[in-house]
Amino acid sequence: MSAYIELNDICKSFSDGRDQVRNVLDHLNLHIEKGDFVSITGVSGSGKTTLLSVLGTLLRSDSGSYTLNGADIYQSDRPLHEIRNQEIGFVFQDFRLLPQLSALDNILLPVLASKSETTEKEQEYALQLMEFMGIQALKDQYPETLSGGEKTRVSICRALIQHPSLLLADEPTGQLDAENTKLIADLFLQINKEMGTTVVMVTHSAEMANIAQKQYRLRNGQLEVC
Repeated sequence: MSAYIELNDICKSFSDGRDQVRNVLDHLNLHIEKGDFVSITGVSGSGKTTLLSVLGTLLRSDSGSYTLNGADIYQSDRPLHEIRNQEIGFVFQDFRLLPQLSALDNILLPVLASKSETTEKEQEYALQLMEFMGIQALKDQYPETLSGGEKTRVSICRALIQHPSLLLADEPTGQLDAENTKLIADLFLQINKEMGTTVVMVTHSAEMANIAQKQYRLRNGQLEVC
């Protein structure tokens, strides 16, 4: 039986514009089982965000294969944007909340990628997620009025609104203090254990990395088990 995620022989390089090519991912392999919690560390510029972007189909590898839940996404008839929207949730370090929308409307935004309005059931689920995150009282507030920890929790709710099987987090506590880092760490563990969501997290934080059941370090374009 195949793993939930299989990256085989993945290569990704970038040109610096001066006829020099940098190999960021170099014949990288990664196998993840459904329900795993995986952390990836590495020095700045080692390619962590590139790897997360490949996993999230935001970038396509130059070569190699990517199988998600038994399907080769590069050979699939499904458009990549559909796979992203329906199966993958993203939590970004810079939150990427729209300032003109309330917290609740920001959470519902992915639902509107394929239709013009949300249903009552979807709105109820968004409120349930906010309650789960402890921010239900903030539903009508706008991003400029939220703290960093509150923005992170709103962005996690948004990532979960489409019931994704895979949650990708890029430095989710990079702008938070120690207290909020601990809170977000606990929330990720809850999401993984109680919702059964597979989590792949890139982080510089040793505290965050250590909560994952599988820990890797990205070095010289390849993953090493920590």
